[in-house]
Amino acid sequence: MATLLASILPAACSTSAPALLLRAFPRLRLRRPLASPPRMSSSSATSPSPANAAGGEKPTAAPFGSWRSPITADVVSGASKRLGDFALAGDGRLLWIEGRPEEKGRMVIVKEDDKPVDVIPQEFAARTLAQEYGGGAFAVQDNVVVFSNYKDQRLYKQPIGTGSLPVPLTPDYGAPDVSYADGVFDPHFSRYITVMEDRRTSSLNPTTTIVSINLSNGDVHEPKVLISGNDFYASPRIDPTRKRMAWIEWGHPNMPWDKSELWVGNFSESGDLTERVCVAGNNPMLVESPAEPKWSPKGELFFVTDRGSGFWNIYKWVEHTNEVVPMYTLDAEFTRPLWVFGINSYDFLGKSNHIVFTYRRLGRSYLGVLDCDSGSVSLLDIPFSDLSNVVTGNDYFYIEGASGSIPLSIAKVTLDENKTEVINFSIVWSSSPDVMQFRSFFSTPEFIEFPTSSPGQKAYAYFYPPLNPMFQGLPDEKPPLLVKTHGGPTAETRGVLDLSVQYWTSRGWAFLDVNYGGSTGYGREYRERLLKKWGIVDVDDCCSCARFLVENGKVDEQRLCITGRSAGGYTTLASLAFRDTFKAGASLYGIGDITLLRAETHKFESHYMDNLVGNESAYYERSPINFVNKFTCPVILFQGLDDKVVPPDQARKIYKALKESGLPVALVEYEGEQHGFRKAENIKFTLEQQMVFFARTVGKFEVADDITPIKIENFD
Repeated sequence: MATLLASILPAACSTSAPALLLRAFPRLRLRRPLASPPRMSSSSATSPSPANAAGGEKPTAAPFGSWRSPITADVVSGASKRLGDFALAGDGRLLWIEGRPEEKGRMVIVKEDDKPVDVIPQEFAARTLAQEYGGGAFAVQDNVVVFSNYKDQRLYKQPIGTGSLPVPLTPDYGAPDVSYADGVFDPHFSRYITVMEDRRTSSLNPTTTIVSINLSNGDVHEPKVLISGNDFYASPRIDPTRKRMAWIEWGHPNMPWDKSELWVGNFSESGDLTERVCVAGNNPMLVESPAEPKWSPKGELFFVTDRGSGFWNIYKWVEHTNEVVPMYTLDAEFTRPLWVFGINSYDFLGKSNHIVFTYRRLGRSYLGVLDCDSGSVSLLDIPFSDLSNVVTGNDYFYIEGASGSIPLSIAKVTLDENKTEVINFSIVWSSSPDVMQFRSFFSTPEFIEFPTSSPGQKAYAYFYPPLNPMFQGLPDEKPPLLVKTHGGPTAETRGVLDLSVQYWTSRGWAFLDVNYGGSTGYGREYRERLLKKWGIVDVDDCCSCARFLVENGKVDEQRLCITGRSAGGYTTLASLAFRDTFKAGASLYGIGDITLLRAETHKFESHYMDNLVGNESAYYERSPINFVNKFTCPVILFQGLDDKVVPPDQARKIYKALKESGLPVALVEYEGEQHGFRKAENIKFTLEQQMVFFARTVGKFEVADDITPIKIENFD
């Protein structure tokens, strides 16, 4: 991957930065396979080598961590827009949702044009709070968009490009207590079908249903319930004849990636669902988690499931025999865990029977086209090593992707007439269009397989060595290491360009992003390593990988730090409480008390811990809050005060206990932030305060940035 991009990008580097990514890949035709990400085996023992200075000048020797870098916290907080859902309008142009840190995280629907244009007015934001994490916040048909408005959580309808204001479709209940997600248009009955979460009676145990909303006139109607009775629903999808609908459902204590069911129902003349049949997931002898149902142009039902092999592969339902048959079998993951609504890992090309698909295998994404008639598969080469969602036109598609040197982007890909080769690749949106001015400072991720504490079991991570063309480390010094523990814990970290990582590496830090046991992307068996062992397997894997780097001479054993968000914050706190590997840690809205989390968290995850933790004694024994006497190093905590996933009391209790125990500790609380920080000023402050906290407590260096540190209790 690095070799190919090096041949493409330098010529464009004289282009103005904002337009660089948009112009770097026009009409790109690729005929050779892309290189895989660099890999570090367990026998690798080389130390990071310094980059060559610009202009051939020798880099200045300076302590790791003290290097000056143009990738400032201001750049990080203002550079990266969030990407939400995207879909095609009736004219074939792309609509997408982007989150803007400079607008306090506002999520805006934007339409592709010569210059992208905002679709919704300034006072609206397209974001749903269904299942807390949202997703599936809008849908489009022809020239009409329906979206969930963040402030009141009501659905609104708006024609695109007419200047018309959004018109509400759902009732005003006086508070944002009813949310909608993952909706689709049903033209046959002139209605909108969507998942509805109703929190009016209980915020901790809301009712989830699939409902229909009348679109035939301008009146606001109560949603009509079509499907109810289970704990959760997702992915209502209507077939091309508009006579049937497929959907996914599951119930406690399962998460959708543990066990779910795929159903199909027929519409009656009145639009109700009748003659329902469970297509997959109802066999007690076969554990599976079907996802992403889609109807082909021929009216056949396709979906992704992990039956048999434990890997999410593409299957088809043969209706007349009620059989499920595999379409493409591979030890790879063709979808992602349903943390958010609206995941779209594959799609049909126009009216053809060709599927554009993506899959993950050993830390890398692949892209291909499946001819459903012949069964033939063509893999496609594009400059992304990491792929997510895809939406298709007739002979083209839009793909969400990134790489170690390209930030999160959307690209338009055009295929030849045989649908087997890429003839055009162009980036139409970038989360960070100005980043290429910092290209010489980018540290390329190395994919690591490392031994765990379980004999014969390997785990995976991405290692970013320190890199700055102006500096090199002192000859007798190894760099400090920051280990990141991803959230979920059923998530997957990916080796893509992230300025919040480059912020550290360009200052002389090594950075490690771990896919511990329980992460997705490696199949069910690897995912289920964490069952009953949360707080053990994840902690052991993070510690094992840090020690692996120490043993290979890459990092300083006395300056190992760890950070994590949400469930990653739990792994961070558990690592600090129950192991002695790390010398300091930062928890961002992390879990300190898993017993309290089970009692207070939202419905979606309220039984998640049942499978991850196990018996009652384990809840106590693995909660860091109960063992503050075992913490031996400095800790800084960051918390949003509107967080309903991990309530603020968790951070406060950890802070108070560590303060009373005499350990260096600091707590930062943010008004108006929920589970995850969206405001640019808070993203900046969090990054800077982590940096200066680690520098002051374990770093043995002075940071080059002008940062005013907050007070550290028991230290200042």
